[in-house]
Amino acid sequence: MEENRLSFVAEEQHIKLRADKFLSVVCDELSRSRLQKLITEGQVTLNDVVLKSASTKIAEGDVLGVCVPEPEDGEPEAEDIPLDIVYEDDDLLVVNKAAGMVVHPGAGNWNGTLVNALLHHCGDSLSGIGGVIRPGIVHRLDKDTSGLIMIAKNDHAHQYLSAQFADRTLSRIYHALVLGVPMPIKGTVNREIGRHRHNRLKMSVMSNTPRDARTHYKVIENYGEACSLVECKLETGRTHQIRVHMEALGHPLIGDSLYGPQQTALIAKIKNAGYDNEFIKEMVDLPHQMLFARHISFVHPASKKQMQFECDTPSCMANILKILRK
Repeated sequence: MEENRLSFVAEEQHIKLRADKFLSVVCDELSRSRLQKLITEGQVTLNDVVLKSASTKIAEGDVLGVCVPEPEDGEPEAEDIPLDIVYEDDDLLVVNKAAGMVVHPGAGNWNGTLVNALLHHCGDSLSGIGGVIRPGIVHRLDKDTSGLIMIAKNDHAHQYLSAQFADRTLSRIYHALVLGVPMPIKGTVNREIGRHRHNRLKMSVMSNTPRDARTHYKVIENYGEACSLVECKLETGRTHQIRVHMEALGHPLIGDSLYGPQQTALIAKIKNAGYDNEFIKEMVDLPHQMLFARHISFVHPASKKQMQFECDTPSCMANILKILRK
């Protein structure tokens, strides 16, 4: 069996993260449970020594290597995984994806994905345009971004919905909790995005392979200047677009260990706003970026009617906002 060997270097913002959490942040295509299993199997090294515990704390400059065995079967299997289905008909589904769920299978992450769940729920009634790995997948969300995602049940629906992504008539609105308060409080980030010049895991506005990217944003709530809730509307759909654009503005997403704020800056902001040490620790230890796809609207491929859907703020983020509002 062939293996896929990956290597990741911890940076300052990763200091004191658990090894499994660090890997789940930098290795976007592997779930945390899959990474924990690889650690248990002795497939992960820390500075060239086999990692014994998933809870080992990371230091700046640590190098973690992950040996991911390639799956023997290249076709994902149906799995009975609960889905939060917001809407479904003969042509499509709208699902509220949970944070931590990978959208489609990849090397070393063949199980527990949205596709595995869809195969169980829909059987053979998914569009084949995405191939066996991405059946029905019209667009994707990052592993740790929750919220609304569309799935096509037939090729006509897939092509029709994809065309709306291409001509930008499909609307997607996200809510993000960011450090500080962007100024002006309403505007557009028009910065090209491409692969980071030195870190293949990241995207950047400073890239040798830039692509057009625009994010419209407005501040919804301000929490004592420490952080703010921002609504982001995507005009384009680049990888990590909101996370990269907010970082470029100087207001990275809270809880984002790949693009997020330095721990010292986060602590200082929250402390200066008058929040207690218990809440500061909770903010530092957040399991993922505070970002979710709240709203999606599109023209239905069969009825040609305008459809729009919204989901509630996920519980993890809702709890944080409740404390911030006090």
